[in-house]
Amino acid sequence: MSEHLLFLTGRMAETQLRRVLGELGETDFTWEVRVLGVQVAALLTADMIRRRLGDIGGADRILIPGRCRGDLDALSAHFGVPVERGPDELMDIPAFFGRQRRAPDLSRHDILIFAELVDAPRMSVEAILAQAARYAADGADVIDVGGLPQTPFPHLEDTVRALKAAGHRVSVDSLDVDELRRGGRAGADYLLSLTSETLHLADEVESTPILIPARPGDLDDLAASVAHMEARGRAYYADPILDPLPFGFTASIARYHELRRRLPDAPMLMGTGNVSELTDADTPGMHALMIGIMAELRIGALLTTQVSPHCRSAVREIDAARRIMFAAREAQSLPRDFSDALLGLRHRKPFPYGPDEIAAMAGAVKDPSYRVQVSEAGIHLYNRDGMRVETDPFAFWPALDMQADGAHAFYLGVELARAQIAWQLGKRYSQDEELGWGCMRPRPAAEMNAQCAPGATLERKPKEEPAP
Repeated sequence: MSEHLLFLTGRMAETQLRRVLGELGETDFTWEVRVLGVQVAALLTADMIRRRLGDIGGADRILIPGRCRGDLDALSAHFGVPVERGPDELMDIPAFFGRQRRAPDLSRHDILIFAELVDAPRMSVEAILAQAARYAADGADVIDVGGLPQTPFPHLEDTVRALKAAGHRVSVDSLDVDELRRGGRAGADYLLSLTSETLHLADEVESTPILIPARPGDLDDLAASVAHMEARGRAYYADPILDPLPFGFTASIARYHELRRRLPDAPMLMGTGNVSELTDADTPGMHALMIGIMAELRIGALLTTQVSPHCRSAVREIDAARRIMFAAREAQSLPRDFSDALLGLRHRKPFPYGPDEIAAMAGAVKDPSYRVQVSEAGIHLYNRDGMRVETDPFAFWPALDMQADGAHAFYLGVELARAQIAWQLGKRYSQDEELGWGCMRPRPAAEMNAQCAPGATLERKPKEEPAP
């Protein structure tokens, strides 16, 4: 027997919801749409649903609007069937039902993130701990303590011990063999980097070394270092070194591929900073590509930096990318529809409603409150008095009678500015919500079990005292 679903909505969305469900064609469920006495579906709350719904008509599951707030566990217990949130936009319902039974598992990955503190010798231990905590919160697995040429690092040991005491795995990254030795003796988990000429240091400390060629591009030398470590039963990572664009990048990628061909099971590391830091381009796409290559070659560790301001979310981006690429590889699928975390500037489906659909919704509005939506045609602003479509927010002002309502004018100005940005870039826009920028600027998680707090422009102003 097929499952029977009950969809709850508001008056404005009823017609479109029925149309979207009807266009699904043959499904493994039957459905019913119920309107619960509100104009806007997003205004429904769990308490309203509990009071107004009544008989559920034999439904096996109840679907409510994605922005509906309240305790769904309590609702499920009250009605005796699961109550779930659907997508935020009803036009996403086809995708919702296409994926809900194969929701991607992004909890898994197989790449360690080494996040480097490039100027650690110039930082206090307290500052290092604070930055390490931020890196770890963004997804870093190992805190890489970077040394600086010709710069003393007297607090190296204290730094390693403090980071270890705080629960971090630690690597020491230096061109100075003595600093590497000191870091290893202080308890560092990893050392970056050893060559065939400094490999003797691996016999002096227990730290896992990252191995690099003694001469640029010399894979034979690197393979010999790998053989040396394997003969001793020691762990390691091999790094052929990634070169920047346009100074040998393609050849360096080929070296990673060749090393994997030669050593199918060798643990490998790639440092991506030479590309992300030294290229004036937005980094999420670069990280998606680099980690996609790593996923194909099964490179299990990555070293990154966040020096240039345009790389300030590198760790978050890499954390998202490693999860997406792992899931795609394991599912034997293209890396699409797993997550929007790396879609910062644009959305694949930016405009869920066309101009005609928005016009139909506008025609059902019976109150003076303004609604803002975006389609490929521009910004739609409407209330019961009609709708205008513009691409410049300033073009709306002459028709708006708001000279006496500064708070509302301010609110509408903010919303129209957001809508313009969304239209210009091709992003999703939802009134009363910040624009999404993927993992570059994560939005605060909404507390869906609670009602939204009133906006600043809606707070009640104190009454003015009458003039004496």
